[in-house]
Formats: sequence, structure tokens, C-alpha cells
Amino acid sequence: MEKQYKGLSGYMFLFLELVLLAIIVFGFFRGIILYSALLIPVFIFLAPGFTVVDPNQSCVMVLFGAYKGTIKMNGFYWVNPFFVRKKISLRARNFDSETIKVNDKLGNPIMIGLVLVWRVQETYRAAFGVDEYQHFVVVQSEAALRKLAGLYPYDNIEDESAKVTLRDGTEEVNDELGTRDY
Repeated sequence: MEKQYKGLSGYMFLFLELVLLAIIVFGFFRGIILYSALLIPVFIFLAPGFTVVDPNQSCVMVLFGAYKGTIKMNGFYWVNPFFVRKKISLRARNFDSETIKVNDKLGNPIMIGLVLVWRVQETYRAAFGVDEYQHFVVVQSEAALRKLAGLYPYDNIEDESAKVTLRDGTEEVNDELGTRDY
């Protein structure tokens, strides 16, 4: 299940990093080398924690193989430097499928294609549910198209009792494709 993760303010930690850098440089010039040298690992440890989440992007956080949450709000954040971050786009995308040959409800061969507009809703499932979520959408859309074409006749010439056909009932067929879980 997807969890929201709230990163800390990146600006606050950037200010902290600049203060640490100033203290380190000042310490070396004043001859306080030991204390300045001890602050260098702290400075280096904090630096990789910065992350930027762009608009319509998300950042999935994983700590030592355990999912910790997703940042969906755009902004500049600081997170635990040990987090592995995976960026996932939340933008709407288009997929224009090749025309494929399928059989309609009556077994007649037809050529059919689809234009699919899709977006990631749950980043946890996109990151961990499948290997490549973009390829998964392509494969599943073809399977859904084949299944949907088999539910309706192409037209009502052979099946006069059909209320919805692939040729005349585009709105109903689109609604069926959009509401089914394939």
C-alpha cells in the first residue's frame, strides 16, 4: 500500500550545510583543525540527502529494502541519505497501439486499435508490483482490447438484438474499457 512520506525542508538543511562549511573553513583558518576535521564527515553525510521533486513527479523512498513512503508534493527536500530514491512520473501519457486482428462476439475477424491515455495512480504498485510499469501498460492494453472486442459484435446486421456494437456504441465501449479491471 502506498504511504505518504514527508521529507524535511531542503532549504533548512542547505542553510545547515552552509553553516557547517563556514565553521569548517573558519576552524581551519583559526587553527582548530581537530574540530573542523570532525565536522567534515557530518558535512559529507548530510550532502546526499537532498532531493528535488518536480511537478507531476513522485519520489519513492526505500531504506535497506523496506518501502518507507512516497513524496508526491513538488519541492526541495532533505531525506535520510541512506534512502534509495526512485522517481516516477505522474504525468498523463498516451499510447497509440498497433492495429490488431481480433474476433468480435460473433467470431467475425476485425481490425481494431486503441489510443490509451493513462497515468500512474499508485506509485507503490508501479515501483514494486511489476518489473517495468510502462511495458506492463502496453501489454495489458492489448489484452484488454482483445477481451473487450470479444464482448460485442462489430455491428447489428448479424445480431439484430445487440443494443451495443463496436461500430455504433463507441461511448458505451469506451466506458466499458475505462471501468473494467483487466
